[in-house]
Amino acid sequence: MAVVDPVIVQVVGFQNSGKTTFVKKLLQELSNQNIFVATIKHHGHGGKPDVFEKDSSEHIQSGAFASLVEGEGRLLIQVEKDEWNIQEQIHILCSMNPEVIVIEGHKNERFHKIVLLRNKEDFDALKSLENVMAFVSHEPLHINPNVPIWNENDIMTWLVQYINEQRNQGNCKV
Repeated sequence: MAVVDPVIVQVVGFQNSGKTTFVKKLLQELSNQNIFVATIKHHGHGGKPDVFEKDSSEHIQSGAFASLVEGEGRLLIQVEKDEWNIQEQIHILCSMNPEVIVIEGHKNERFHKIVLLRNKEDFDALKSLENVMAFVSHEPLHINPNVPIWNENDIMTWLVQYINEQRNQGNCKV
């Protein structure tokens, strides 16, 4: 079996914007299609993540075969050094040959991302992020972005289709 670069998608937004819930739904959709997916979660609560970190456990329960969490230098697979950058985390996961890596958080990284919005203020604060594929909002927003604004149900269908197209093209690079 040839090694293929995984499709990498980020899900970003401010705290309590629904990132973990969204990622869990995406993992369930991909898992239902027997897609080998792993996750990376940014521990945005300050300090080192708890060894029994709740969100990464939920990622596994939702269908991810592996889930990494990083915070203040602790990368949960119980390996520690001063800091783990996103490239190092992806490299670790790539050794496990995932078809897809879903990154929750790390909003300033350069990967294609879905941005979850709670309100117009979130849009104003996040509209300058790089590589935004789409915004997701639970309420209608009267703004004019350069990319679509979706509701959660419609974007899930689109996102799974996008991921499958990228997998089939085999043109994804880390």
